[in-house]
Amino acid sequence: MNSRFFEIIAQTTPSPPALEIIDSEGVFLIDINGDKFIDCISGISVSYLGHRNNEIINAIKNQADKFLHVMVYGEHILKPQVEYAELLTSLLPTHLNCVYFTNSGAEATEGAMKLAKKITKRKKFISCINAYHGSTQGALSLAGSYELKKKFEPLIPYCTQINYGKFEDLKYLNEDVAALFIEPISAEAGIIEPPNGYLEEVRKICTEKGIILVFDEIQTGFGRTGKLWGFENSKMEPDVILLGKALGAGLPLGAFIAKKEWMDELNTDPILGHITTYGGNPLSCAAGLAGLKYLISNELLENVVTVGNYLKKELSENLDLKVYGKGFLLSAELNFFERVLECTEFCKKHGVLIDWFLFNDKRIRIAPPLIFTIEHADALISTLKKYLDSIKS
Repeated sequence: MNSRFFEIIAQTTPSPPALEIIDSEGVFLIDINGDKFIDCISGISVSYLGHRNNEIINAIKNQADKFLHVMVYGEHILKPQVEYAELLTSLLPTHLNCVYFTNSGAEATEGAMKLAKKITKRKKFISCINAYHGSTQGALSLAGSYELKKKFEPLIPYCTQINYGKFEDLKYLNEDVAALFIEPISAEAGIIEPPNGYLEEVRKICTEKGIILVFDEIQTGFGRTGKLWGFENSKMEPDVILLGKALGAGLPLGAFIAKKEWMDELNTDPILGHITTYGGNPLSCAAGLAGLKYLISNELLENVVTVGNYLKKELSENLDLKVYGKGFLLSAELNFFERVLECTEFCKKHGVLIDWFLFNDKRIRIAPPLIFTIEHADALISTLKKYLDSIKS
């Protein structure tokens, strides 16, 4: 099977980990040899409740018994979509009251870009250096890495980047800008938190200049920072929020959420101003709804804060690592990429899955499921200690 994987499946990197997974349970993935791996990356923040959560599986089974796809998105009334949108908007600021479901986070980015153009009648977008908002051509235009996008030019014009967290760069936010796309914590930059007051100043300027403030919560949402939404770590609210990854609780789903009067602009002049065939798939919505209900009814945010603080303290104090982030969105400094790759491979051989970042080649990614316990954290810490001891000897 391994050889067929490399022959008939298009690869995204020259050397993927290529674990052949045949089963899972909780925070564990199980390969074809029966070996268990502690999943400390959650499929890049997708499997936020771990694997084979009974409530999610039952919701999928129940929906599969009724219907799957019936019509392109937005045409028929589908109970899983309506119920999920109701729950999501009940947990967001009151102005974020209308949900457009998509297939993925990248498509949510695309939809939000079109929405911002329609509302503001402006063409320019600003995002951040070392940010990632998806790989489709519009979303890629916002990417904060020229290396990632130079081979695919020309992309969408009038897209420029500023330095995340640098107050002096906010001077580029002017009346020509349709929208600023920004993350509460810059994820693919290696988990960079904003300085105090930065996001509040961003909010103030965007309001003054008539710029739509779009928060990409595709990685930071659904409790990963210890708050339900990443923006709750600051004293401000976005105009539009992007969701993906954890939104479908393991199934493909994305969304952008804004005020209803703005969203109505997408269904006229022209009609079908934004359209998706599979967006808001009922199976994905049923899974996502069950996942979010599970999250808010099982005190998992408290667990994220408690275990996340423990993990950060142990890694910094006992292993002498520089650790960044909040909750279960963490990174640890290893100084250069070769060591990051070496550590990732060492951990895999010892039954622990960690990963690297798109735009920071010095740090390892630690983003376990929200059900991660102190015991699981100790296993990760022990494995990292073995690696650090091995490179000292």
